[in-house]
Amino acid sequence: MSGSNSSNPAAKPGVLDQPLGLTVHSLPEPREAALEDGQRTRSGRWKMLLVMLVCAAPVIASFFTYYVIRPEGRRNYGALVEPQRPLPNVTATTLDGQAVPLPSLRGQWLLVSVASGACDAACERHLYLQRQLREGLGKDKDRLDWVWIVNDDVPVRDALKPALQQATVLRVDGQQVAQWLAPAAGGRLADHLYVVDPQGHWMMRFPPGDDAASATKVRRDLERLMRGSAGWDKAGREK
Repeated sequence: MSGSNSSNPAAKPGVLDQPLGLTVHSLPEPREAALEDGQRTRSGRWKMLLVMLVCAAPVIASFFTYYVIRPEGRRNYGALVEPQRPLPNVTATTLDGQAVPLPSLRGQWLLVSVASGACDAACERHLYLQRQLREGLGKDKDRLDWVWIVNDDVPVRDALKPALQQATVLRVDGQQVAQWLAPAAGGRLADHLYVVDPQGHWMMRFPPGDDAASATKVRRDLERLMRGSAGWDKAGREK
């Protein structure tokens, strides 16, 4: 029969006799794999470090500007204090008798005046100037507190208190104040305004003078300090 001689059309001669071809890829050596993993890990760490440095650059630059470069004396109206003096570990009292540790003032820039509780005309001009200088800082004014240190036991008259609502008024023993702040040679503590940085260090003293020209120079120094510390100093104290 013709059917007995038929064959499968799909079966071509010699096809079944060919071996099955396989491509074998060599596996990496364990040592090479470990080296590659280590390289990837190191590369990732460097990239992460670079990102962190870019993010931290403004803060680092601000610290470097303030603590390393620092404004030169000939550019400042105020005299830089060297070495800087930290807030003394003494307890002050508010006008209503509440105890306040002086180091608790850290965390803000401070513009400080010192005067008797009697507060003569020169004292009043200083208080007014402190308030105006703070307001003149605009958006940075909340980074600076104006402080009046009363260095005796004389009561502050009631007529003056409404103007002090935004001030920090503290009574501190006069001898303790004199061990911390110091006037220029031949001057009095009450002659000057003093600047304390957010770390609690007295670092600048302004010359006597409450005229418009002096006030402008003081304001420029304060603005320079605000700019120099903008990367790391924020308004308000940490709680």
